[in-house]
Amino acid sequence: MDGVPGLTQEPIQSGDSFRYEFDATPAGTYLYHSHVNLQLDRGLVGPLIIEEESPHVEYDEDITLFLDDFLPTEPNLDAGNGMGERPPYEGLLINGRVPDDPFTVDVEKGQRVRLRFINGSSATTYHIGIGGHQMTVTHADGQPVDPVAVDSFLLSMGERYDVIVEADTPGTWAIQAAALEDEEEVAQAVLQYADAEDSTAPEQPQFDGPTLEYEDLRSRDPLDVDGTPDRTFDLTLSGGMMMQPDTWTIDGQAYPDAEPLKIREGEHVRVKMTNHSMMIHPMHLHGHFFQVGDAVMDTVIVPPHMGQVTFDFVADDPGDWFFHCHNLYHLHSGMAREFHCV
Repeated sequence: MDGVPGLTQEPIQSGDSFRYEFDATPAGTYLYHSHVNLQLDRGLVGPLIIEEESPHVEYDEDITLFLDDFLPTEPNLDAGNGMGERPPYEGLLINGRVPDDPFTVDVEKGQRVRLRFINGSSATTYHIGIGGHQMTVTHADGQPVDPVAVDSFLLSMGERYDVIVEADTPGTWAIQAAALEDEEEVAQAVLQYADAEDSTAPEQPQFDGPTLEYEDLRSRDPLDVDGTPDRTFDLTLSGGMMMQPDTWTIDGQAYPDAEPLKIREGEHVRVKMTNHSMMIHPMHLHGHFFQVGDAVMDTVIVPPHMGQVTFDFVADDPGDWFFHCHNLYHLHSGMAREFHCV
């Protein structure tokens, strides 16, 4: 019931219904969304939070901040994939609110607030910071990590970070998410202390301190992937070229015509990705977590211009699993493969 049409289930037809049943484990910050055509960019997406029984960090409030790019018209592949251009989004949202009418996080001095950042956007990567406050990252893609203090972090499509904010600087502060593709485009919420004036303009983050890197993350429950892998894939990510602007591929193959990547249950699998394109690719694997350095995640940014990322995972869940770029327009222009685990 993984939700990928034609692979793990049949799509739910208009007027029909389908009941998903699953064990609520592992705990973490997730999202649900349609995998049919471009429905994600019509708003068919939302947060899915599985609460921990015993969190490894203490906090007083738990608030989800869901980021999205708002497309007022019907999505169109021609508008989103040519030479890496994004669709004409009308605005960027946090919890469904535009910056002129922002969602407000109300706090009192001395509180510890857990903010769960989820990027449910179709084609926007964000640079996120909070005016006047550091953030302590405690979870990456829902999985616990050793706490690490940062001033900002990047959040690409499908990624999630949980952070703790110490409410120790009274005032009205902007929680700002600037589009990496165009820093003039921003999503914004407000961190407001109980004694602050409602009319006070929120102070902006400066984005001049340390930004989170994947190598800063240390999983509290690493995978068993030490040693030499049983199977290795060396994959090339390509697309957006002048002669074929509407084609995005993995190893030169475009989904759904691409060959499956075959693995066996129990194998230690290593995947090395090299990005030959001019855009970042947030690569997401269904059905498994993987390890990037010392972090355990399910989505990872592969930088442009020959950027490389390697991840390892244990093939511990037999079945057919989708592997794809979480940029909706790259996915639907072919940047996907299937892992067949037998």
